[in-house]
Amino acid sequence: MTAYAIAHLRDVEPCPAIVEYLEKIDGTLAPYGGRFIIHGGRVERLEGRFSGDLIMIEFASRERAREWYRSSAYQAILPLRAAHSRGEVFLIDQVDMPHRATDVLRRAHDNDEPSAA
Repeated sequence: MTAYAIAHLRDVEPCPAIVEYLEKIDGTLAPYGGRFIIHGGRVERLEGRFSGDLIMIEFASRERAREWYRSSAYQAILPLRAAHSRGEVFLIDQVDMPHRATDVLRRAHDNDEPSAA
């Protein structure tokens, strides 16, 4: 199932370390099939507050996303970004297709049931 690495970064300090990170990240993604879906861009707020940049990278599976994040190539450049920005980074799976909004109700119900031991 397709998975996404998502980062919501704030207070990104434009500096040589960030430039180096940007110059090197594409090379870390290629071996894992990662590709940018969203990389910053103009945000049109419709509700609530939002600041910073949203980044979404698509992978064929959560395992491929984990492999990329844990790779020595990515771990080598991660400090360049982490030292010059604040934010959250996480992995999330795409919904099963077709998907209806009420599908989340079934999933919530399934998670409430005690497991058969």
